Amino acid sequence: MIYLLRTLATSLSLQLVFFTIAAIYKTDKFTDLSYGLTFIIITILLVTINPSPSYPQFILAAIIIIWGMRLAAYLLIRIIKTGKDKRFDGIRENFLKFARFWFFQAIAVWVIMFPATFALSSRHISPNIITVALGSIVWLTGFVIETVSDNQKSKFKEKNPNGFIDSGLWKYSRHPNYFGEILIWWGIFIFSIPYLKGMTFLSIIGPLFITFLLLRVTGIPPLEKAYDKRYGKDKKYREYKRKTSLLVPMSPKKINNIY
Repeated sequence: MIYLLRTLATSLSLQLVFFTIAAIYKTDKFTDLSYGLTFIIITILLVTINPSPSYPQFILAAIIIIWGMRLAAYLLIRIIKTGKDKRFDGIRENFLKFARFWFFQAIAVWVIMFPATFALSSRHISPNIITVALGSIVWLTGFVIETVSDNQKSKFKEKNPNGFIDSGLWKYSRHPNYFGEILIWWGIFIFSIPYLKGMTFLSIIGPLFITFLLLRVTGIPPLEKAYDKRYGKDKKYREYKRKTSLLVPMSPKKINNIY
C-alpha cells in the first residue's frame, strides 16, 4: 500500500507542476509530454527504492522507460509542429476544466501503473520465464505497432495535412496506434503476474482501465466523431470506414454495394 501512496503522490505532484506551467503560459506543449514523463519518473522511483531489484525487474523498468521516452518524444515533436492541441480549445482558458484534465491524467497514470508498481516494488520473488517471455513478446508487438503506425500517420500528415490516412497499418485498422498501446499494457501485466498475489491481482484494473479509456472515453470516440464531422461527406472516407476494422488490424471487409 505504501508504494501505491508514493506513486499517487508522485503522479499528482508532477501533474501539478506541469499544469501550473501550462496554465500560466496557456500552452499545450507540456500536456502530452508530461504523460510519458510521469510513467518514466514513477518507474525510476520504484526501482530506486527497491533495495534489491532483480534482472526481470530491470527489464520491466526498461521497457516502460523505452515506451515512455518514445511516446513523450513523439508527442512533443508533434505539438511543436502543430502549435496547439485542438482538444483543449475552450478548456485551457478555463482554469477549473483545465485543472480537471490534469487531475484525471494523474489518476490515470497511477491506475495504469498498478501492475508495474507491485512488480517493481516486490522483493525476493523468482521470475517466471514463461510470463517474462510472453509479456515481453506482447509488449514488443504493441510497441512496434504503435511506433510504426504513429510514424506512418506523421509522414502522411506532412504531405496531406487535410487528408485521412488509409495506407500502411491504417489500411487494416482505423486506430492501430491505440491497438498497439493496449497490447503494451497487457504485455506489462502478463510480465508482472509472478509478482502478484492475493489482492494485488486486482491490479488487472490497470490494463482494463487503459483499454476502457481508449475504446470508450478519451481515445477512439472523440476521434471518430471528429473524423465523421470532417470527412463524413467524403465517399472515399465512408467506404474506408465501412470496410476497415475499428481497432484490431484485419483484412479489409468486402463491400457489397458501392456508394
